[in-house]
Amino acid sequence: MLNGMYTDRERCARAVQSKDARFDGWFFTAVLTTGIYCRPSCPVVAPKPENMVFHASAAACQQAGFRACKRCRPDTTPGSPEWNRRADLVARAMRLIADGVVDREGVPGLAGRLGYSTRQVERQLLAELGAGPLALARAQRAQTARLLVESTQLPMSDVAFAAGFASVRTFNDTVREVFALSPTELRARVPKRNDATTAALRTVPLHTLPLHTPTPRTPPPGTTETPAALTVTSAPATLHLRLPFRAPLNPDNLFGHLAATAVPGVEEWRDGTYRRTLRLPYGHGIVGLAPRPDHIACRLTLSDLRDLAVAISRCRRMLDLDADPVAVDDRLRTDPLLAPLVDKAPGRRVPRTVDEAEFAVRAVLGQQVSTAAARTHAARLVTAHGGTVDDPEGGLTHLFPTPEALAGVDPGSLAMPRTRRTTFTSLVEQLADGRLRLGVESDWEEARSRLLGLPGFGPWTVDVIAMRALGDPDAFLPTDLGVRRAAQQLGLPSTPAALTARAAEWRPWRAYAVQYLWATDSHPINFLPA
Repeated sequence: MLNGMYTDRERCARAVQSKDARFDGWFFTAVLTTGIYCRPSCPVVAPKPENMVFHASAAACQQAGFRACKRCRPDTTPGSPEWNRRADLVARAMRLIADGVVDREGVPGLAGRLGYSTRQVERQLLAELGAGPLALARAQRAQTARLLVESTQLPMSDVAFAAGFASVRTFNDTVREVFALSPTELRARVPKRNDATTAALRTVPLHTLPLHTPTPRTPPPGTTETPAALTVTSAPATLHLRLPFRAPLNPDNLFGHLAATAVPGVEEWRDGTYRRTLRLPYGHGIVGLAPRPDHIACRLTLSDLRDLAVAISRCRRMLDLDADPVAVDDRLRTDPLLAPLVDKAPGRRVPRTVDEAEFAVRAVLGQQVSTAAARTHAARLVTAHGGTVDDPEGGLTHLFPTPEALAGVDPGSLAMPRTRRTTFTSLVEQLADGRLRLGVESDWEEARSRLLGLPGFGPWTVDVIAMRALGDPDAFLPTDLGVRRAAQQLGLPSTPAALTARAAEWRPWRAYAVQYLWATDSHPINFLPA
């Protein structure tokens, strides 16, 4: 790939001509004769190969002057799985951009989190994606704007600022440039249907929560914001969204794990939906996520709409929706002992988290105790130290406590062995003062090394944090009792060293192999709750 353009034209052209949806999000097709760009599976007649060029990102297409196709809506594709399976600079930068860091902190803030200069970050992103961090963030703002325009009846000025634009004029110009329609025309194209479900997805009334006045902030360096953009006047809203994924997706262990380990007050399973509270950059939120055959139904209530893109990104990450299940399952099927498990229930995902620090704390609370005991320990901390929220629609009451709040906990108040108290206090102190960083920007190997240096952290705790918090798709748990029991039943080696050696064949997807091995057990984490 050169300057964000894929050079394997023959392979890309074949994917476009076959309308292969597996490649959606991997690359984008720009059509020279029409000036539009599409996803590979666009249903229109495929252009001639000589009229197509291929880019690695929507931002690169937009920078090259192409507009989004109105038929296939390429901006709504699942994200590239590439950014979740790699830990290099570009992948870490892409995860941070998706988390809204450029909009909040500018390019210098992005570079500072990565430990590189702004020039190095821009050069590497341009080389691989054909667009710099500002252009990539702009493409994300355009996608968020389209979502708000089509899914709500918010005034366009509120949409503009909620999506992160510096002014209404910039918002109007960007929407016209990317979609070849004004915001008003974009909203007018939304189908008018009588179906109640579709109506709920398309026309969403504002959901009243305690109002607040957003605090003006100084524009971060490296952004195009002006002070006029710093106040959002819209009331908090509830949005109904569809989160796309690459098929197949098996929801059993994904939602089963989240429901079985749910911390009372922070998470719950209610009426076929996993619900939880979210701590976000500008406020808080409550999300409800329910599996459907071709999407995840998402009901999202935010105290500040500027958090929309970040909330969606974190929910997608928690549910592992940008994974490439075909690539994962094809690799694991090469092992004849794993193949029957994959064929029985393909498309298993790794249940992850919306808050890496929270998961690390919960991993320590769960050391050498049952799932029920771990939930009890976490619920006590939440009640004593978590911020409160209102949830008129369910039983959610709190946000999970921050590391700063937990650093002030009296160790003597913790109902756990003294050694585990030391483990807990060491972890939260390092998270609170920044010595340990477990965000999306983390270098996986460096984070592992720092975790192993903490008292009470062994390979199992470090690897489960790497798998579910850091998002390493190759994290493996050879000492886990459930994994070893499943290995023995299948005829795989059951000692940690021998199993690790055998699992080399499953790389780089060993975290997914763990899900298939765990699924052989009758534990509630493996079943979609009733």
